[in-house]
Amino acid sequence: MKDIANQAKQDFIKLKESKPLIHHITNFVVMNETANITLAAGALPVMAHAKEEVEEMVTMARALVLNIGTLWPELIDNMILAGKKANELSIPIVLDPVGAGATKLRTQSAKDILEEVKIDIVRGNAAEISILAGLEAEIKGVESIAQSNEPEKIAKEFAAISNSVACVTGENDFVSDGNETIKISNGHLALSSITGTGCMATTIAACFAAIQKNTLQAAAGGLIYFGIAGEKAASVSDKPGTFHTALYDAVATIQADEISSRAKAEILTKNLA
Repeated sequence: MKDIANQAKQDFIKLKESKPLIHHITNFVVMNETANITLAAGALPVMAHAKEEVEEMVTMARALVLNIGTLWPELIDNMILAGKKANELSIPIVLDPVGAGATKLRTQSAKDILEEVKIDIVRGNAAEISILAGLEAEIKGVESIAQSNEPEKIAKEFAAISNSVACVTGENDFVSDGNETIKISNGHLALSSITGTGCMATTIAACFAAIQKNTLQAAAGGLIYFGIAGEKAASVSDKPGTFHTALYDAVATIQADEISSRAKAEILTKNLA
């Protein structure tokens, strides 16, 4: 895994130097969180949702985040509008299908986006990605309760059918393009104690996708970075309030060498062709 870890380090350095603009069409619960985590990572956030400006705004961005956490039909239409413009311009898109499987609207909205737009990376919990892969899962609200398949299998199967890089995050994170699958063991249980950390992980993946064309590497690098930040924050405090603050501080202050030296990742399957 030295190559992936070292490339993540180089991408981290490039991210800090280039400060890419990340266009979010995201949910109201985490909008402030994802804006701040984008800044902490060294990128620049913009939250633009109106149909009158989404196409224009995405032309200025280096990556687009689509997050369906607080959705209504017109917002999904705007996401598809922005996504199609991003596709025209070869701007990478990261989708967070928050709560897919909880309601028909959420599930169908995520499927509509995937059908209408070429998505580069999909980041979700095991239940969300299971549902979109046509596998069985149980979800309560937006939280994964149980699933009958292993997260590695879920990531591989969804990547294969969607032609997107799949990120299934949880106790361990699994990133797959359908051929190569990477297990990332960075992170801490405290990340589940506050709302929005999954959405933050999506944003960090988008930050890396803005400067790394290999989307498998971008997703893995982003999750390594965010997982290490979770570990560092938890070493300060695992209490929700102080952990929240420490997480921002960790994302902002991690040094490049820590990305490569602290990375815990392994390739589980690899395309040898």
